[in-house]
Amino acid sequence: MNKNDLIENITKSVNVSRNTATQVLDTFIRSVTESLRKHKDVVLVNFGSFKVSQRSARMGRNPQTGAPIRIPARTVVRFLAGKKLKEALKEGMSID
Repeated sequence: MNKNDLIENITKSVNVSRNTATQVLDTFIRSVTESLRKHKDVVLVNFGSFKVSQRSARMGRNPQTGAPIRIPARTVVRFLAGKKLKEALKEGMSID
């Protein structure tokens, strides 16, 4: 699913114009981005949480040459699925 699919889904689900659905989705994305930029978690109860974390610097290897390289520390965003999302994903899966 991509952004256009989400907009189409919002349009049909809530019976709003495509323009309104686009504005809602863009505002949501902008709000989440701004919060994460300020290192504030975004928690959507029963869906999941977006969290900012710091990945430490580490040593790695250049895949072409095999030479050791230093991979610098960096800030990353993590998504942790909430309980209801996990349950919804489990329901459709069978254990073989």
